Amino acid sequence: MYCVRTLLGLLALFATTAAFEDSVTDYAPAVNIPCPDLSTTDFVREWTASNQTINPKEVDYVETRMNSTIAQAWIDWLGNGSQLGYNSTAFQGNFPKIGIAIPGGGLRAAQYGAAALSGLDARNSSAKAAGTGGLLQVSSYLSGLSGSLFFNNFPTLGELVFGNGNNLTGWLLDIAFATPDGDDVFSEYNQYFFGSILWSVMSKADTGIDTSITDPWARMISFHFLNQTNRQNFFTNDTAHGAGQLWSNIPTIPAWQQYETPFPILVTDSRPQNLNTTTALTLDPTVYEITPFEFASYDPDLSAGVNLTFAGTPMTNKKPVNATACVTGFDQAGFMMGTSASLFNQILDFAHNTLQGFSQSDGNGLLYVLSRQLSEVRTRADDVANWPNPFNGVKTATYDDANSTWLSLIDGASNGENIPLGPLFVRTRALDVIVTLDGSADDSNNWPNGTGLLISAERQSTILEASHQQMPPLPQNAQAFVDTGARERTTFFGCDPTQNPPEFPLVIYIPNMPPFNGDDPTANTGTFQLQYTPKQQQVLFDQIHNNTISGFVPNTNDADPDFVVNRSDFCQTCFTQYCFDPQNPPSLSEVPNRKQIFVDPDPQGLENFLSENKSKLIGGVVGLVVFIGLLIGGLIWWKKRRDRQFVAQYQQVSALHEEEELNLKRYSQYVRPESYEMPAHRGSLYSDS
Repeated sequence: MYCVRTLLGLLALFATTAAFEDSVTDYAPAVNIPCPDLSTTDFVREWTASNQTINPKEVDYVETRMNSTIAQAWIDWLGNGSQLGYNSTAFQGNFPKIGIAIPGGGLRAAQYGAAALSGLDARNSSAKAAGTGGLLQVSSYLSGLSGSLFFNNFPTLGELVFGNGNNLTGWLLDIAFATPDGDDVFSEYNQYFFGSILWSVMSKADTGIDTSITDPWARMISFHFLNQTNRQNFFTNDTAHGAGQLWSNIPTIPAWQQYETPFPILVTDSRPQNLNTTTALTLDPTVYEITPFEFASYDPDLSAGVNLTFAGTPMTNKKPVNATACVTGFDQAGFMMGTSASLFNQILDFAHNTLQGFSQSDGNGLLYVLSRQLSEVRTRADDVANWPNPFNGVKTATYDDANSTWLSLIDGASNGENIPLGPLFVRTRALDVIVTLDGSADDSNNWPNGTGLLISAERQSTILEASHQQMPPLPQNAQAFVDTGARERTTFFGCDPTQNPPEFPLVIYIPNMPPFNGDDPTANTGTFQLQYTPKQQQVLFDQIHNNTISGFVPNTNDADPDFVVNRSDFCQTCFTQYCFDPQNPPSLSEVPNRKQIFVDPDPQGLENFLSENKSKLIGGVVGLVVFIGLLIGGLIWWKKRRDRQFVAQYQQVSALHEEEELNLKRYSQYVRPESYEMPAHRGSLYSDS
């Protein structure tokens, strides 16, 4: 096996070791930067649950957009209100404040979120014709993994996912995340890819900031969801592949400066330093949010935020430890998204060198990169995202990690809150309507059953009672979500508040659901599926989009012709149809003929072979039995051969992950070549077609 230095030399990333513009080494933060005047600069701000404050820059953006862009968007969406039986001028600009929550759940949830948003986007002609298009434009907040939207300048969702034949290449989901050149991790192109990933991670480690498996994961995410990567340059380093793009730079994009975009928020959970669990978290550990301006938590136990530009700076008591050693550039967009999606805490099994849930190919790729990373650089906790703790010394009486210099951050759904609702319920943000997109895989068929919503409701009513709005009445449990049919149609929760102003926001629940018209479902794929064919993507996207814009008609498989845009005469009927009444709940029988079992629209491998050659195989039972016997025998032989090959490569992972057992070197201790040659092979493995 080539050593990393040899591989990186072969990759020939640069002519010299100096940092070039648009380099994969731009993933490294800048360290030892002189800090702003400590006597006049507030690096960390605090508040209390009863006296919350929002970052002033967030307030300015949201309010300016509400009074200009959103006010006009309401008029564009609803006109003067006459078609609804209302007069929009009577609202006098007091329109509802709306937030949209995009769920977690791997590439399935990412595609679900994009397709559902397309059904709410006024720029989509079918959504606009259905009346749902426009809700995205009047929304103030967007919580969830939305970085791809912003770093591609807020295009239409179809262009974002599939490309536009011009400056957008799409998500390239037909290229596998972890092994883009196929199963063989030692293939030429995979080695180019891994070398680029490792070079980025090592450049960060060289600054003295500890890395983990989240860092290569973040770089893999960047190849697909940030700009700069296409089929021609995927295996080259002609671009930085998203390195150097900072979350704090979102306000510089044109769409932001024109107030076209909702305010984005990521969510991440934390594993307290005194807790080494690899199981699901309880609801107690602190939940953080990441905005373009701040890394913060509105949990009552912390209630503090740090300027995102200086995240990564060692701090204590709200000030940098060293006035000449601030850190900038830690908030790499890929690392922010990777932190929010760092799910390795529960699936990385060092004892058996496996990543539970991933396919063997994807698991092999990730473990290969981790083994190379661990053999070359020092890490801290391998299965989390390592962040210097900006809140060291803050709220020492209540905050779990007040005495910790590092934070261990993990997937935002690690405590069961698979939908990032917390930021949208923060009391002082005062949202009126929260659109809840649920793409979870709660049951055996990978459909949601309201579990994430129920867990968020529990956390809000216990830990967050003083700091957050409460959830409106919901079905009592997951089974009730099934029995009432609430998981198979759009449902409104909170239609009947008893106070003025309402004691809870209206929650519009739009789950990933079987097709309303009885078609075979294609959107309930597995959470750990990291590759989709173009046909699979398109069919999935179209099915979710159509579900989003169609509503439902009770006891039929018809779309609702009056969905969203109902005249006032029909409003009572509309509320009866869509609103959840806990005293008179709906029934599953109202959504008949919904198919539950996934049907692959573009089967690959053995499934595809059997499908295409079924008539030939029916030639005789004996022939079929012989074929299956040979096939199974071949697969067993192949698996044993592969297992022997990979065990030798990955057995070092469990030996390497314990720091105290190793004499690990930082990458800065290795002698670097002064210059490199560009790789001889710089072509594209994939064509444009």
